[in-house]
Amino acid sequence: MNNAELIKAIRQLEEEKGLSKDILVEAIEAALLSAYKKNFGSAAQNIRIELDRESGEQHVFSVRTIVEKVADPSTEVPLSEARGWDTESQVGDIVEVEVTPKDFGRIAAQTAKQVIVQRIREAERDMVYKEFRDREGDIVTGTVQRVERRSVYMDLGRIEAVLPPTEQVPREGYRQNDRVKAYVVEVKQGTRGP
Repeated sequence: MNNAELIKAIRQLEEEKGLSKDILVEAIEAALLSAYKKNFGSAAQNIRIELDRESGEQHVFSVRTIVEKVADPSTEVPLSEARGWDTESQVGDIVEVEVTPKDFGRIAAQTAKQVIVQRIREAERDMVYKEFRDREGDIVTGTVQRVERRSVYMDLGRIEAVLPPTEQVPREGYRQNDRVKAYVVEVKQGTRGP
């Protein structure tokens, strides 16, 4: 996935799934930061990652303090070097130095893909939950998928519903592929979705 594909994927998710571009970009930046820290270890102190929202380019910045004499090069920068960038620099000022590694694009692409897939799943779960939360008290039609330990598992399209024994009609049998009308008593968020 190159930078243009990343931006295209973000825009597509924004349109198709109703996800905010800001939320996606922030999630990708946070994931890139954790990927950077994992790959570069102790050199990753005081790091900020920025994803260009137009080009998709990723930039890694090291946040450093301007000092007279450098004791820790990962958190400090000498005044003489800082004055080369900005003649107004003073000791104690905070500056950001770009430290983007050469192979960071590959790391970024892998991480971005994982984050995007995860965010899509979360957003879809939320949308399904909100859709069915409003259907509590309604009658729905579903297809029996399986019966396990007297509980009936029904497919309602984008969601799986459980019909526990206490909610079933006495002496009524349920077989796989039966069409069943059911009353929605409760909608809950589970670990695998609503």
